[in-house]
Amino acid sequence: MRRKNIVPSNPSPAKMNKLRALIVEDHSFFRQTLRESLQASFPGIVIEEAVNGAEALQRVNAFLPDLILMDIRLPGESGLGLTKRIKELYPDVTIFILTSYDTLECREAASRYGADRFIPKDSLNRARLEELIKSFFRI
Repeated sequence: MRRKNIVPSNPSPAKMNKLRALIVEDHSFFRQTLRESLQASFPGIVIEEAVNGAEALQRVNAFLPDLILMDIRLPGESGLGLTKRIKELYPDVTIFILTSYDTLECREAASRYGADRFIPKDSLNRARLEELIKSFFRI
């Protein structure tokens, strides 16, 4: 069963710390940068990582994240196909697609496959990521 963990608009510090995120990214430097940004913005956040689709599905099933930061291009299965599979199993999970490929085709595909947000990597910074997460989870 999907764990419900949407944070109310006036959360206590304890509730804010319950946010669970999964970073699905095959480039270790970008994965580490995302982790550090999330930890700096949301102390107490619980973060898991995966480098490919198979590992991501295992983590999703075991960890039940509230938020997934998904690279569009992964070894093996694409982030788009993986997004669709995860949304079929866990429709309440929030998935942000992250990509270096900012094209209309990629944006439309992300929407079609169920992503909640499409974020070009070159426009992503800590402040923007924090703002997006706060808006989705009402932190």
